Amino acid sequence: MPPITQEHEVIVQIPGVEPSINEPIKMEVGIEDCLHIEFEYEKRCYHLHDVICGKINFLLVRIKIKHMELAVIRRETSGEGVATSAAMSSAGGGGGSSAKSDTQNVVTETQTLLKYEIMDGAPVKGELIPVRLYLRGIPADVTPTYHAENNRFAVRYFLNLVLVDEEDRRYFKQQEIILWRKELG
Repeated sequence: MPPITQEHEVIVQIPGVEPSINEPIKMEVGIEDCLHIEFEYEKRCYHLHDVICGKINFLLVRIKIKHMELAVIRRETSGEGVATSAAMSSAGGGGGSSAKSDTQNVVTETQTLLKYEIMDGAPVKGELIPVRLYLRGIPADVTPTYHAENNRFAVRYFLNLVLVDEEDRRYFKQQEIILWRKELG
């Protein structure tokens, strides 16, 4: 008789601890004399089934905006020397879908998990757009944020706010958020 073998999937879940400091995200961005917006999210750290709440305030609008969208982006970095690569990517911003470092064997994959259109049409000065995004509604598997675990891999999440004008030019601002596991399941 042949040997009996079975395969089982193994899933490891480690509940996290709520961060002791969870300050709101507040930022003003703009293009000189054309567009100036202020956005605010209630906090920076969220558990995996939390709701992201915030608001976007238009302080100056002199370009014709067609629509605005909010995306949740996951950036996974793996390879040897992830800690130095993650520090470099934090300073330089974000970009393409996949990149490989020449000096180290580090691979970065960027994936858009969810994209919502949160405004359609041109805003006026003083308009306030509410933001309410349910993390549980993301169809992809969402994991906690990992920062350079064993200097081998990292998983980071970003909120990407994109404004598209009538000439299809895209203006965006990414802000990192931290996700943690509140309970098993």
